[in-house]
Amino acid sequence: MSEFRTRTRWRRRLPASTALAAGAAVLLMISPAAAVVPQAAAPAAPPADLGRLADETANVVEVLLADNDELDALVATGVDLDHHVDRTEDGGIVVHAVVTGNEVATLTAAGYTFGRVLHTAADSQDRIAEREATIAAHLADNQDFGAGAGIAARGVAASDVKIIRADYYTNGSTQVLSVEAKWAQGQTATTALTVQRDSGPGTEMGSGGTQSITRFVDASVYMYHRGAANVTSRPEYVQITSPTGDVAVAKVNEWLPISGDSPEGPGYQKDFVTSYLTPTELYDRIKNLAEQYPSLSEIVELPYKTNGYRRKAQAVLGTANASRVGVDSLAWGHEGGNNVSVELANPGAADSPLAVTVTGTDVRVSLATNASGAVTSTAAEVVAALNAHAEAATLLHAYTYRGNAGTGVVATAAKTTLTDGLLAPASVSRDPHPVYAIRIGKHRDGSKLGVLAYAQEHAREWVPPLVTIETAERLLRNYASDANTRELVDNLDIWIAPSVNPDGGHYSFYDFNSQRRNMTNHCPLTGNADYLARNSWGVDNNRNYTEYSLFDGYSGASASCTSDTYAGPSELSEPENKNVDWLASRGNIKFSMNLHSSGNYFMWSPGSYATPGRISAPRPTLAEESLFWGASSRILTAIKRHRNLAVTPARTGPIADVLYSAAGNSGDMLWYKYGIYAWNFEVGTSFQPAWASAREETLEFSNGLVEMLRVARDYDTDTTRPTSSVQVEASDTAGMVDVTFDTNEPAAVFYTLDGTKPTFESSLYGSAGIREGGEILTVPSGTTVHWFSVDARGNVENGYQPDGNGTNFNKKKVWDPGALPLTVTAQVRCVAGKAYVAVQANNEHDATVSIALESAYGNKAAANVAPGGNSFQQFNTRVAAVSAGSATARATGTLNGETVTSVVTKEYAAVNCADPRSAQ
Repeated sequence: MSEFRTRTRWRRRLPASTALAAGAAVLLMISPAAAVVPQAAAPAAPPADLGRLADETANVVEVLLADNDELDALVATGVDLDHHVDRTEDGGIVVHAVVTGNEVATLTAAGYTFGRVLHTAADSQDRIAEREATIAAHLADNQDFGAGAGIAARGVAASDVKIIRADYYTNGSTQVLSVEAKWAQGQTATTALTVQRDSGPGTEMGSGGTQSITRFVDASVYMYHRGAANVTSRPEYVQITSPTGDVAVAKVNEWLPISGDSPEGPGYQKDFVTSYLTPTELYDRIKNLAEQYPSLSEIVELPYKTNGYRRKAQAVLGTANASRVGVDSLAWGHEGGNNVSVELANPGAADSPLAVTVTGTDVRVSLATNASGAVTSTAAEVVAALNAHAEAATLLHAYTYRGNAGTGVVATAAKTTLTDGLLAPASVSRDPHPVYAIRIGKHRDGSKLGVLAYAQEHAREWVPPLVTIETAERLLRNYASDANTRELVDNLDIWIAPSVNPDGGHYSFYDFNSQRRNMTNHCPLTGNADYLARNSWGVDNNRNYTEYSLFDGYSGASASCTSDTYAGPSELSEPENKNVDWLASRGNIKFSMNLHSSGNYFMWSPGSYATPGRISAPRPTLAEESLFWGASSRILTAIKRHRNLAVTPARTGPIADVLYSAAGNSGDMLWYKYGIYAWNFEVGTSFQPAWASAREETLEFSNGLVEMLRVARDYDTDTTRPTSSVQVEASDTAGMVDVTFDTNEPAAVFYTLDGTKPTFESSLYGSAGIREGGEILTVPSGTTVHWFSVDARGNVENGYQPDGNGTNFNKKKVWDPGALPLTVTAQVRCVAGKAYVAVQANNEHDATVSIALESAYGNKAAANVAPGGNSFQQFNTRVAAVSAGSATARATGTLNGETVTSVVTKEYAAVNCADPRSAQ
């Protein structure tokens, strides 16, 4: 069946002026959480380089911010932020930064305030030790086993406050109510809103207590009020009375209810991961699986090798910047660079010239001296001598420190062996690294609907790759015994890439636990390219993609080569990103999951916007958003089944709404470029939790990943046509009605209001706003609406052919539900040179009514006008010319058991019957 797409995929670039303004600041904006009112000005801008030193360790530390402006300023520094943003009751913001002591000092000097230290390098080392102990214990168990000693709704009037969401959920044993509402004066008024709760069906409003919700403001734009509070019982309804006295009431929904049987059948196997795994070990695991299940899986080497877990050997000689000499080997460290040494020696004699000698791979610089025997060689002179020496130039390249002129006299330096600084064992390859995916499915020829899961774009996130391994194991090991698993493997083409950034992953395990990026050094020799900056290099792979990127003028990425959100020199500059693009370009992939940590978020596009003005990437249509939400509910419910922990409503939704802008992220590329429904997990609460927590997170999020496969399968087999209906309510404007559409599943609605047949070119029913559901159409009472719906799979309601020739579209005249339906016309006609006002009222009701026609020239009453009948009168004005005026029809009849009188007034134009050109 053909698929229906409501949006053309396109690349939107901002106007040059906007792009320059947005790109220069490269601000990362935060989104939906709570009220934030701009307060004090942001701190002073710190230096472009925050000063991370190579031998420093990094900690996760709270940063206490006053408001969004201060957050924007912090992000613009390029500091490394965890996926955590909390709003405080006083309107402040708490974020988590991954920083070294020197970076803390730089930011503190700029005016930022730091709070608690949440995670230290020692904690990461504990995770490594825990992993090694677990591996050792398993080895010991295996040895023991080998030796024979093993271990065997209420109605309300129109209001200026609207409740968007009211969600009740449990988190462990805690009961929580989350409420989101929009107030008409929220842009200018900072007042919190009070939510009243009942305590269950049939109880009084207020009996369940109250809670406050506060404004959320993003980029100076009011979004909505929101807040969550613990409750002691599940409320049925909540009520908000705005400061102006208007009231809104909403029924409470259950968020992620757990009901019914688990989709996991008896004997379902799981819990296959027992420790953290390096990228090498991740690849070994999927290779072993493919060897065991060759008829159901295969290993695919992706087309682009990484730059490798490798570096040139380096040294920085000297301590003062003006007299420092940087030296890099020409060969990679593991290919001989680590054997090169440099010595800066005092010859011990007066008036000695500057000279360079080479013995094997040992380079000796004899420094120049003056008449008194003092060294006179400057850093620039030493650099020039080394680079000019033929033999030395085959071993190394020298440079002054970070663009310094190098006018300082160098200090002597003992023989210093250059080093690449890499600590991984020899079992970790130093060559350009292949990136592997396991392809699972009985039919792996592209004929089945494709699903993609990929992890470790960010190197330090050690749990997400385990989720992919656990899922691959479940799919293959349960195939023979579990019918539900067999249906997925038989009918889907599943791609799983457990580590798309193996170089950074290895570096995080063995060298610098807080490494976020890949290992590619794009810094120039005049910048931070020397050995002392070795923990500041790399491209953030989740900022290097093609859609709505830094290069398009969008926010949330950096142009600085030392920033942890560095977008790279150009889009798709990195092999890791080219591999993900290659995977996404497989023509059959329709669903994907990008696994990250941490923060317990569940998100989708749009993931980026530009500042100022919060110019967002295009939002999904209402139908597409409905599919995202509906599938998310299923996936998150599956996660919750494991230990009853919920991903909250406040952390579910488009990335730009619930977290912050991330220009050039992979989810946006998959959605906007390839039309793939792309989600993003943020697993757990920290990058490298204790194993007990990591194991539970692996199991619960693997539940969610398997459920996404079930969503894909259901989508693929969907042949059920959607149904839709029109809902009509009275409007605040006289003679108008408010119209909304409902569908029984995520579906797009196309409609017309002018009597023409609806097609795919007709108006598309849209969203009322961020997280608000469908828009409200305000139209004249009596308007005829034509419409049809089409779901994401392309099934069209009633089998209608929307090419302009079909006739079985939906049709409905929309009337004020509290008034008698009455169609009235009024016009002036010329008869024998005299003007007559002709008034006709048609009874559209399903029962008889009495109709009174009133004009300035007379009245007429008619009783018992039948359904479909009319009352007509041509009032004689007795003059040749009349001015513009109006006529009124009053209908009286029974509506919903009550006697109702409805009044409709119609205007008519001025006419001069003596002038034939004005005749009607």
